Amino acid sequence: MFKIWIIAQRELQSFFDSLMAYILLVLFLGFSGLFTWLYGADVFISRQTSLRSFFSIAYWTLFFFIPALTMKSLAEERKTGTIELLLTKAVTDRQVILGKFLSIVMLIAIALVFTLPYYLTVASIGPIDHGATLLGYVGLLLMSATYISLGIYTSSLTNNQIVAFLLSIFIGLLFHLVFDVLAANFTGIVGELLATLSLSTHFESISRGVMDSKDLVYFISFITLCLFLAEISLAKRNVIK
Repeated sequence: MFKIWIIAQRELQSFFDSLMAYILLVLFLGFSGLFTWLYGADVFISRQTSLRSFFSIAYWTLFFFIPALTMKSLAEERKTGTIELLLTKAVTDRQVILGKFLSIVMLIAIALVFTLPYYLTVASIGPIDHGATLLGYVGLLLMSATYISLGIYTSSLTNNQIVAFLLSIFIGLLFHLVFDVLAANFTGIVGELLATLSLSTHFESISRGVMDSKDLVYFISFITLCLFLAEISLAKRNVIK
């Protein structure tokens, strides 16, 4: 665990050293803030306080930002050869993957912490459901962790960052949107299966303030599977070399 934490710290520091973290924070806060108050302006009129508009905007904003963060996690290191240098040290493939995963999760968590003024502003207008708001943030963090694991997996498949980015977006869209749209057009077992595969179904459930065990199982299973596949992909490439 100590080695994972060291890798995570190194990766997180590299984001701030390269200005990537600052760019993410500025763009994320800018987009989410602008559209939250643009589409949620009725809160000042109705005085029905909620951060639902923010969660809806962040749901899409993070979906596009995360692949940009994960695309170089393994692809760039493979291209530059630094991944071989890292793996020659006393660390395993799993520790490298988990360290990189944890670093990006922490970066997203930092970005979400900077949105707390939105919560404080809305709460000052009128009564707010604190439990639902907290779960909304939990939902965003779980969604982010899911796409981070997917992005790390796609980054393990290639040494081209653009390819890793596009693969992450393409696969992510299936769970982010396509399965949900298809589920609305099917009934019975097929419809239920598609709804279960849809990430939006589970995110919406949590963001409404309902924490169901099946939602947690979905996110944890997705994350575990993607990180496991990334480990296998990295191990195979090491064998080939």
